[in-house]
Amino acid sequence: MTHHKLKLSSKVCLGCSRPFIWRKKWERDWEQVRFCSERCRRQGGSPQPDGERPKSGIRQR
Repeated sequence: MTHHKLKLSSKVCLGCSRPFIWRKKWERDWEQVRFCSERCRRQGGSPQPDGERPKSGIRQR
């Protein structure tokens, strides 16, 4: 049995503006999922300029 990941639905993250695909853990609330990771969720809905993420360890204020 093979996996067909190409058929999974996808969204664009509001934190980093990158696409991400459906995960089993989001099965019950996929409609409410807006961020690809906990890190993006904590940063909020403001993507970095040019889609860049801040360097790790450096906090932006």
